[in-house]
Amino acid sequence: MKKIKILFSLTIFFFSYYQRADATTLTEADTELCDTLKYALISSLREPIDQAVEIIYKEDKRAPDGLTWAAYQTEILKIKQIFGAGGDYDITLLVKPYYRGHITYGEDIIIVRSDGKLVGYKHVKTYPKVDF
Repeated sequence: MKKIKILFSLTIFFFSYYQRADATTLTEADTELCDTLKYALISSLREPIDQAVEIIYKEDKRAPDGLTWAAYQTEILKIKQIFGAGGDYDITLLVKPYYRGHITYGEDIIIVRSDGKLVGYKHVKTYPKVDF
């Protein structure tokens, strides 16, 4: 009987201190964590992307005023590690500049280094301009 009491007491003791530890990732955004990280990365590269869009459309006489782009319309095509683990990365993006109410004017491939340097760009496609 004494062994049962000790075993029962130990069981109660161990289970009373048992705390469930579920690891849940909290995202303070309206998107899933993967999308949030993608948009955060793209938004952090806004300056060199703006620079590339300006260069690409500077010579285009038909380009509308106020041409801009949005992170949620931008696709990450490739991330290439260039200096080994912990080094910089080249991020290849498909950017779709738009004007007015998100009327897409073109598609461009822009390569940006993770430190914020513009590496390269290529204009892929121009859509017809819609006048209202």
